[in-house]
Amino acid sequence: MLASEPNRLEAAQPSPDAEAARYALLRRLAPSMRHHLVVNLQPIGMIYEVMERRLRVPQPDLAHVQESATKINTFARAALASCLDVVGWLAPDEAVGIPLQEGARECSSLLATSLGFRGYALRNEVGAITRQVRRSALRSLLTGTLIHSADHLKPPAELVLAAVAQEGGVEIGVTTRPTDGDKGFANEPNYRKIEWRDLQALAAAEGVQLAREGARITLRLPWVDS
Repeated sequence: MLASEPNRLEAAQPSPDAEAARYALLRRLAPSMRHHLVVNLQPIGMIYEVMERRLRVPQPDLAHVQESATKINTFARAALASCLDVVGWLAPDEAVGIPLQEGARECSSLLATSLGFRGYALRNEVGAITRQVRRSALRSLLTGTLIHSADHLKPPAELVLAAVAQEGGVEIGVTTRPTDGDKGFANEPNYRKIEWRDLQALAAAEGVQLAREGARITLRLPWVDS
């Protein structure tokens, strides 16, 4: 039994291709994560300046000061939650599940702004599917698929996200199609493109079925216990 332990540990190690794909994906997600972090921090400074001006007057309105302090506390709590959430992207807990609809919403929300700047409209049409999938697998494969789809289709274009619940898991589809409209700012990616081989490596590492047919990429994730 002891002799087989090294082989078991060795088999658990991720492949170099999967590690390279994860690194590339995190590099591409970094600008969106930075925006996700600062969106709740920026208002704190502005509210503080307003509160400081109110405190300078001879008889400050303490009700307004209290209101400002409450807002600062609210934004600070939200900023802390954002920081912990980003840590979850960098060092995911493989055992954590998430309702499919919620997971699809957090992935699409993270990328919607950056994709919009590049000329891609993201439509999340995932319905009320509350059964859970592994959060780390969904985050890696869904964001990777969205970025890959945008990397290999010239803007303006539309990315449509949909899902169908099945007996053993969920099938998620990302469909791309050219559109008429704003081409965006044509910003170059901050790192290399996400290639199909990257998605294949991530899918193999996460136990996700991956397929491509024309302009549609499908992911099939198994359900996890709630």
